[in-house]
Amino acid sequence: MTKFRPCIDLHSGKVKQIVGGTLRDDGPGPKENFVAEQGSAWFAEKFKNDGLEGGHVIKLGPGNEEAARAALTAWPGGLQIGGGIDLSNAAGWLEWGARQIIVTSWLFEDGLRFSQDRVKQLAEKIGADKLVIDLSCRRTAEGWIVATNRWQTMTDLTLSAETLERLAPHCAEFLIHAADVEGLCGGIDRELVEMLGAWAGRPVTYAGGAASMDDVRLVDELSGGRVDVTVGSALDLFGGCGVRYDEIVEWNRRGMPESNPADH
Repeated sequence: MTKFRPCIDLHSGKVKQIVGGTLRDDGPGPKENFVAEQGSAWFAEKFKNDGLEGGHVIKLGPGNEEAARAALTAWPGGLQIGGGIDLSNAAGWLEWGARQIIVTSWLFEDGLRFSQDRVKQLAEKIGADKLVIDLSCRRTAEGWIVATNRWQTMTDLTLSAETLERLAPHCAEFLIHAADVEGLCGGIDRELVEMLGAWAGRPVTYAGGAASMDDVRLVDELSGGRVDVTVGSALDLFGGCGVRYDEIVEWNRRGMPESNPADH
């Protein structure tokens, strides 16, 4: 069954929901759907108390180190961490309490050319069970192309079942943002979810466009329950109106195996 995976997106030290395609190094700042009054630790504690396993903290650019550490301190061993992670700092984030680290841009030389050697180096240093590979992408005429540098730079790597199969031995999970629909609350990328579900070689979390519980159910249907989903801007916890937080928490609880009285 598809599970809801919570997210804490950090931008300039604050928990935000933004339109993914508007992240730029130049020009005006990103379009913000929501800026939280509460700090990152508040959200981490809430997710912990509600048993929402497998969530992630994403640092979108500079100025997020303190907020990221606050979230990890609030739930040691409970959250993945991504954004600016490389061979030099991955182990440090695990020491700070990250459950796993998420890596994208560093796996690409010059931000463009994918390096299988870098994947192997990182997996050897921290263990494949601690590595989540982020293959967030944009749709092109040639297929889904992995985008780095806060989804600004198109790389030479195509997201496909073959790519996932090649990388699977070196990681525990994959995280896939559909950057073209991220933050728009206009519906999921159905074809991408179908492709990810058909592969089913490692746990995969999809993010992008979920606007309602119908979209959560659609991810479950299209992927055969093999792909988990993140809901951001549509969630009332983040100022949205499409998905109630208590409803999606209950969705996860319904998918949990029933406890056996003999286990107590």
